[in-house]
Amino acid sequence: MTATRPTHPADPGARGTLDKATAENFPVAPFFLPRASREHIMALYGYARLVDDIGDGDLAPGGADARHLGVDPADADDRLIMLDAFEADLRRVFAAPGDGSPRDGSDGPGSDGPGTDGPGSEPRHPLLRALRPTVRARSLTIEPFLGLIEANRQDQLVTRYETYDELLAYCELSANPVGNLVLQVGGVLSPERLRRSDAICTALQIVEHLQDVSEDLAAGRIYLPAEDMRRFHVSETDLSAATGNASVRALVAYQADRARRLLDEGAPLVGSVDGRLRLLLAGFVAGGYAALAAIRSAGHDVLPGPPRTARTRLLRETGAVLRRTRKER
Repeated sequence: MTATRPTHPADPGARGTLDKATAENFPVAPFFLPRASREHIMALYGYARLVDDIGDGDLAPGGADARHLGVDPADADDRLIMLDAFEADLRRVFAAPGDGSPRDGSDGPGSDGPGTDGPGSEPRHPLLRALRPTVRARSLTIEPFLGLIEANRQDQLVTRYETYDELLAYCELSANPVGNLVLQVGGVLSPERLRRSDAICTALQIVEHLQDVSEDLAAGRIYLPAEDMRRFHVSETDLSAATGNASVRALVAYQADRARRLLDEGAPLVGSVDGRLRLLLAGFVAGGYAALAAIRSAGHDVLPGPPRTARTRLLRETGAVLRRTRKER
């Protein structure tokens, strides 16, 4: 199969979504990757960032994303309507050329399912048009993409998690699909690598939840399991304070330890691959370790805002992950 080169969207709003990559905790598509791989990773990032922005109500003003998706701009604030339209457009990405049906056999364009536009429909949103060459060049499957949409639907309906297991089930949708797609793009997906990847992605999601406790609470969401909040005698009022009391800090430390154990479980993934992909995955793992170190340095007080990771710390952690996983190979 001839690989189709990914393209950068010309739409200003789509470029603005991709620009958010510079604010992430670790380089999304670092310079050392081959150009084609960087473009594939950025196509995945654009998708994941946009679906999260829809779910968080953080789209650019003006209604351009709604218009791209065929939604009346008056309904742009209805996140479930937007997510449904986004899924319909995703299914156009996976439509087999000439028949309008997704290659996984599920409902989509050309069927009785949502988003039917007739044979050969093109994706409407610029970021989804940019994703299509990556999907075809790397033969990506639709399921991880659908998982990310479902996680954002869940965010509209579920704002509290009673148990850690419930939170893990959410991470299966909100985080783990990203690692699955990176492994698919790298051509190294296997059951064991996916298991390690899931541990890393879940850990990174938990770390992000810890960094964003105050921001999430302002949005009406809490990703700290209620059973653990009771165990550490933490109330929602405690989480709304300017700084964390001793109970809040103990709870954050407990969750951070869970994230560290998951990173330790997943880290051997780095040693199972070669070349630049190994360096990329080491950066992801190191980003988690460095963020945990920043939380620890802040005394596990995350309520004033996310403790920031120094670039030098990230570089040191990356080197440590590479050395440790080299020994494990």
